[in-house]
Amino acid sequence: MSTATLTTDLAALTANWRDLDSRTACETAAVVKADGYGLGAAEVSRALAAAGARHFFVAVAEEGVALRQALGEGPSISVFSGHMAGDTDLIAGAQLTPMLNSVDQMLRHVESLPGHPFGLQLDTGMNRLGMEAAEWDAVKAIALGQSPTLIMSHLACADTPDDDMNARQLARFREMTDGIDAPRSLAATGGILLGTEFHFDLTRPGIGLYGGLPFVDARPVVTLDIPVIQVRDVSPGETVGYGNAWMAGQPSRIATISSGYADGIIRAMGPKARLHAGDMPVPVAGRISMDLIGVDVTTLPGDPETLQLVGPHQSVDTVADFADTIGYEILTSLGARYRRVYRT
Repeated sequence: MSTATLTTDLAALTANWRDLDSRTACETAAVVKADGYGLGAAEVSRALAAAGARHFFVAVAEEGVALRQALGEGPSISVFSGHMAGDTDLIAGAQLTPMLNSVDQMLRHVESLPGHPFGLQLDTGMNRLGMEAAEWDAVKAIALGQSPTLIMSHLACADTPDDDMNARQLARFREMTDGIDAPRSLAATGGILLGTEFHFDLTRPGIGLYGGLPFVDARPVVTLDIPVIQVRDVSPGETVGYGNAWMAGQPSRIATISSGYADGIIRAMGPKARLHAGDMPVPVAGRISMDLIGVDVTTLPGDPETLQLVGPHQSVDTVADFADTIGYEILTSLGARYRRVYRT
């Protein structure tokens, strides 16, 4: 079999959720947008629901519909993008809760689905989604009269605990919501780690569930093992791959493995990237191509059958560093060709 194997440790995933939940005195939800950060929203959400999660967040209504099919009735599913034009039937049919981001969305929602639950998103300085202070002041009385299920905002710099932006957004959120009789939420993974003053009534961990930073205590969730198709000897002066980007300076042994940028292994990581054979690191040799990668296995005692890109020896964030990106992009770029295994 030449297909790489992507293994998701659902026990580690749920342990991460429980760990983050234990750090708060409020409800802990779970963010499963982007197909469960690339790991399969159905499998991820079912495991989290079994662990005790009762509130899930997705990015768009279509994700919410698929999640409702996976979870069935009961858990709450909130949609960050709110109530977009064309979403009404999806929201009603799948019992979704849109997080309304504007006056226009609020009008659309109350006119098309009167009495249907909704939440509100406020902008406290990120300038991405949510009502700004003036807009909120104009509709606050009307909105609160409809009994929103949640009022939330999102931190821009929670991954950097010392950034002054965190305190400014916390103060702004309090200014906009103190005295309101509705549940509030400000913290995702980074916000949970900032401390209890950021927790309010509900937290929304995402990346931390999947083993990513800034949750340094997270258990690893993902391993990616890639089969070796062929191993060959390369003489000094010979090159490997497109553009002759790698040249052997000594007699070398090169393994060609069965994955590439079509599988979400970012092409730009090639010059820095390494894989592992057991606990021994081996560098990429040459450019990452669509389906194949050359790896210098000269230092190994024998030819490997597989090499590991993500696993105990290097996390998704380490792999992200190879491409000067973040772990989120590595996870959500994982391709459709992998054989997917879920370990419980």
